[in-house]
Amino acid sequence: MNEKLQVAVIVEKHAYNVVKFQKMLDSFTNCDCYVQPLDLFVQDEDNRKNYDTVLYYSMFLDLPPSNHPITQYVENEMGTTSQGIILLHHALLSFGNSELFTEVCGIRNRKVDENFKYTHDEIVMQQIVDPKHPITQDMSNFSLTDETYIMGEPQEPGNTILITTDNKTSIKNIGWVRNYKNSRVFCYAAGHDSHAFSNENFRTILQNAIKYTAGVIT
Repeated sequence: MNEKLQVAVIVEKHAYNVVKFQKMLDSFTNCDCYVQPLDLFVQDEDNRKNYDTVLYYSMFLDLPPSNHPITQYVENEMGTTSQGIILLHHALLSFGNSELFTEVCGIRNRKVDENFKYTHDEIVMQQIVDPKHPITQDMSNFSLTDETYIMGEPQEPGNTILITTDNKTSIKNIGWVRNYKNSRVFCYAAGHDSHAFSNENFRTILQNAIKYTAGVIT
C-alpha cells in the first residue's frame, strides 16, 4: 500500500461545484483522490483494482443493459475484494432498479419517483449516534446546511446507524455502515454543495470514512 490511501472518486450524471469539491478532496492529507467518471473507472484495468476505496458521488438512476461494462462491473466485481465503498449523497439514488445495489447500500426504496422528495438549504442537525465508531469517534452533534431527501430508510439487515437527524424534510437515518461481500461500506446522505464541502465536521467524517472503508482504522 502507498503511504497515502488511493481513492477513486466517481462523478457522473449529477451537477456539482467542481472547484469547491476538488478543494475539499485536496485538503485530505491522508489520501490521493482521483476524480473520474464511472465508465472510465470500470474500463481502467491498469488502476481500477489498486484503489483502497471508491467514493461514489455519481447518480446513475438505472443500470445499463447487462452487457454494458458498468453493469458487468457492478454485478461481477464490486465487493469481491477488500476495496472500500463510500456512497455520498445523490449516489444513494443510483441504480434504483437493481436489487444487487440494494444490497450494497442497505436502502430498498431509492427510486426517484412520485414518492421521492428533496429540499434545498435545510438546516440539518447531524446527531452522532455512535461516538465510539472509528468514523464518528469523539464527535459531537453539529448542524449542516444541506439538501435533504425523503425516500426509503436504510432498514436492510446489516446496517449500523452512525448519524441521524430530526429534520422533517429528511430521512431519519442519514449515516450508516454495512458490509457488502468483502467490502466495508459507508453511506452518508449529506454532501450536496459547498456548505458541506467547507464544513470541518463533514470533512472529518469523510476522511475517517475513507480510512475506515480502506481498513486502516477498525
